[in-house]
Amino acid sequence: MNILSIIIILFVVLESLNVIMLYFFPNSNKGNGLGVFNAYKKSKADPEVHALINYLISWVAGTKLIFIALLIVVIIFGDKTTQLFSVIALILSILTFFVRLYPMIRKMDKNNQLTPKGYSKTLGIMIALFEILFLIAILIYFIAK
Repeated sequence: MNILSIIIILFVVLESLNVIMLYFFPNSNKGNGLGVFNAYKKSKADPEVHALINYLISWVAGTKLIFIALLIVVIIFGDKTTQLFSVIALILSILTFFVRLYPMIRKMDKNNQLTPKGYSKTLGIMIALFEILFLIAILIYFIAK
């Protein structure tokens, strides 16, 4: 098993935990539960809005499952080149968080719409660390080659 397989497996495990959180514990403020968003709690007062939010939560979780399944196929059947380009694709796709989602969640944090305060910074650091881990894995892959 090479470093690329290991980093992909780590990502699959963490994303699987996110899927479990979204499907079964969406109200949680642990992990990536929606409980950190004050608006999620408020949405329960409007059944129509809450139904839409729950639909979107399931949509995100289902999309994550698709990527998890594809990454499992890459781990099992992909050669080293496929794994390398999969990690590069993960790096590039995860970077989009900082273009669209991070500015939004940072603004919500600034406007006291998240509990706990500072969640956006924690999430940003966590995702940045993943990007760094992916890059380190690629470097180790080339050094060990």
